[in-house]
Amino acid sequence: MLSTLSRWSPLQSSEPPSFDFERNPYKAKRTWPPDFTKLSEKHQFRLERRYKRRAQLKWARPNWMIGTKLAQYGLTTGVAAYAVLYMDWGEGNEEAFRGLRTWYHQQINSFWSSTNPQRPRPRPASTPAES
Repeated sequence: MLSTLSRWSPLQSSEPPSFDFERNPYKAKRTWPPDFTKLSEKHQFRLERRYKRRAQLKWARPNWMIGTKLAQYGLTTGVAAYAVLYMDWGEGNEEAFRGLRTWYHQQINSFWSSTNPQRPRPRPASTPAES
C-alpha cells in the first residue's frame, strides 16, 4: 500500500515549470504590443479598430443581453398597463383613461362570468314501446 501512495505523490514541486521562450515551437510572427511611435497613423487606426472589435466579441454576452431586453420590455409594458388600467390617479385625474378602463373591465367581467346561461336541450319525445 505504501508503494502505491508513493507512486501517486508528485515527484516535483507543485510549481509549474518555467516557460522557456527560446524553445517555444510556436513562434510569434510579430512582437506584441507593437511600438506605436514607429507605426503610421493608418496602421495605428487599423490595429485599434481590430482590438476594439475583438474586445467587443470577447465580452459580448448574447443570452444576458436578450434576457435583459425581454425583462425591460416586460416590466415597461406591465407598469404602463397597470398605470392605465388600475392605478388611482387622484380626484379628477382619472378621466383620461375612463373609456379604456370601462371597456377593459367589461371585457374581463364578460370573460369570467356567464351572462347567457345555456337553455336545456329539449328532450326528444319518447315513443311508446311496441309490445
